[in-house]
Amino acid sequence: MFFKLRPKESPWEVVERKIVDSVPMYDEDEDLDFDTVNDYDIRGTYVFDVKLHEKNDAEIRNAVIISRQQLLQEVAKKGFNHLLSESWNLTILRRNKRYRIEVQYCGRPVHTSRYLPSTQLPPFMEVLKDCSYS
Repeated sequence: MFFKLRPKESPWEVVERKIVDSVPMYDEDEDLDFDTVNDYDIRGTYVFDVKLHEKNDAEIRNAVIISRQQLLQEVAKKGFNHLLSESWNLTILRRNKRYRIEVQYCGRPVHTSRYLPSTQLPPFMEVLKDCSYS
């Protein structure tokens, strides 16, 4: 019996890492009524494979924005409609000529029946302006 060995793949190398710690999304001065606040934060990990010819800053920013949208969709399935606090962790990885963006997005889900203006962008996106993976 012969076993065919898989060719050894090189490991993913960390090229860049950016972290934004937990940030409250609403001011303490605001009179907010929450029907339900989750007991713990919910975290989602999202991986994006990037083609070599698509390397640009917009890809990195979009990865964080899409990760936030995905987490909001996940918490909506559990009956929540906002995130009280948010944090994210972005890692850019490289293996040979391939790149991968991994985003861990975390938030404390809440439900309110009152209208709250939702922020469209994740907090501190300016951190990404000097981020690159070339």
